[in-house]
Amino acid sequence: MNRVVIYGGTGGIGMATARALRKRGIPLHLAARDAGRLEEAAAVLGETTFTVGDVMDPAHFATVTREAGETLAGLVYAVGTINLKPLAKLTADDAVTDFKLNALGALLALQAAAPALKAGAGETGAGVALFSTVAVAQGFAAHASVAMAKGAVEGLALSLAAELSPHIRINVVAPSLTRTPLAAAITGNETLASGIASMHALQRLGTPDDIGALAAFLVSAEAGWITGQVIGADGGRSTLRTKG
Repeated sequence: MNRVVIYGGTGGIGMATARALRKRGIPLHLAARDAGRLEEAAAVLGETTFTVGDVMDPAHFATVTREAGETLAGLVYAVGTINLKPLAKLTADDAVTDFKLNALGALLALQAAAPALKAGAGETGAGVALFSTVAVAQGFAAHASVAMAKGAVEGLALSLAAELSPHIRINVVAPSLTRTPLAAAITGNETLASGIASMHALQRLGTPDDIGALAAFLVSAEAGWITGQVIGADGGRSTLRTKG
């Protein structure tokens, strides 16, 4: 069976997506920087190969695709940043780094994998899941750099969903605040986390499994008629206001 490539597959949401895909019996190829964590993840998941490397290195993407196989069933780009600074404190390096990690990395990953994804598409097409944030549509203070980068991810996904159809389906998951290691600076403060949770209709923060389950579904054949969508996994934050 063709593999699904997961960039950032050892992180909170990436690993949750990996677990959800393995429950469906789909073999994986993970890509991340930490060789030790990759080895541990592959041992836990089973039927999992991996490539060690950094998405800030443009050559990394061709290596991942070559090592993953000539045909692929899907791709998940679960690499991201949470760089929260007010405008006055943002630097050019902040903006460039956020853009490269979130948007340019997703483009280069898809560019490298597109031939293998098309070759492994099957009747329902190869599935791709990218990640945005609820902050793109809502507009939160101190989110300018990350929201700009994730907004670019949404534009990229819609453009390539049109260009690469019908063989490759591309969708975006847009979470609200989720309890991941990346968000630990926020979620580790329970007073702050509880206050943010109360802003959601479902009165809690997200978990990696909440997000990974949706991403795995979008990659799988079950979502064979879904493409070009930005779907919120956000506890209702993007659309619902339960308090005056």
